Amino acid sequence: MLVSVDIYRPAARDQLRVIAAEVEAPVWEGTPGDSPLKLSQRALQEARDSAHDVLIIDTAGRLHIDDELMTELREIKDALNPQEILFVADAMLGQDAVRSAEQFHTQLDFTGFILTKLDGDARGGAALSINSVTGKPIKFVGNGEKYDALEQFHPDRLASRILGMGDILSLIEKAEETIDHEKALELQKKVLKSTFTLEDFRDQLRQIRKMGSLEQILGMLPSIGPFKDLSKVQIDEKELGRTEAIINSMTAKERRNHQIINGSRRKRIAKGSGTSVQQVNQMLKQYIQTLKMMKGMAGGGGKTSKKGKKGKRMKGFRLPQMPM
Repeated sequence: MLVSVDIYRPAARDQLRVIAAEVEAPVWEGTPGDSPLKLSQRALQEARDSAHDVLIIDTAGRLHIDDELMTELREIKDALNPQEILFVADAMLGQDAVRSAEQFHTQLDFTGFILTKLDGDARGGAALSINSVTGKPIKFVGNGEKYDALEQFHPDRLASRILGMGDILSLIEKAEETIDHEKALELQKKVLKSTFTLEDFRDQLRQIRKMGSLEQILGMLPSIGPFKDLSKVQIDEKELGRTEAIINSMTAKERRNHQIINGSRRKRIAKGSGTSVQQVNQMLKQYIQTLKMMKGMAGGGGKTSKKGKKGKRMKGFRLPQMPM
């Protein structure tokens, strides 16, 4: 159960209500005029009565320490005796975040902290500094603006990203969380049978978008071999949306057989998706490249050996063009 005791910032409680609806978590609203302490106490009682085993109290944030806020937080801590007190630090604030963390820790003795806006690896220094001055662990890091960008912190993985070694383990975990296992097996069969359609292409794009931004995904790849320069690639996230719109503007027959899409059909698809014929052509080109790549990965068309039998081998392939 969630409760916001930020009665100062306009729409702060409304914001938590919206996020809670997205993650399907109940929110304790309380009574208008309740103090932060009273809201916290009543929310805890409600959580116990309704058999919720976790209550998260979202307190008011401050850019600078003030006595009124610290008094309020100490009262809540003394009254509820929470198991965890997590300090949320903005990595972009640099040393300001470190100073705030040190003062909060002195007054409240928090158990760990969450570092947000850690999208860039250069901001890893703030994490090390806060840990150094407080002696408390980093529990979670935020790599984006959405709630699904909150990740459990692994120091070795952050170090790997900073050193350009990628973070394959986090990438695998994201894939396991978002990719449907049955659909993955079905896709494997289609690749082997060379029946991968534009509908499948669209479904794969949707799966990728669920994993997070392309920039985050590329940041998890090691800067070696074919992935050496991917960290410098500028990604246009809107391109994925345009690609999906183009495929959605096709008929079911066109999505299952791209070879029937002639000039007049391309004009109609472009008009229906709010794109240009050139963009439709580019999307079809990317799909065909992906199709060729998958056929190569399936090992089709192997060389004939001296005994007259086909030996298994993987054809060479190029990565499909990334949306720029």
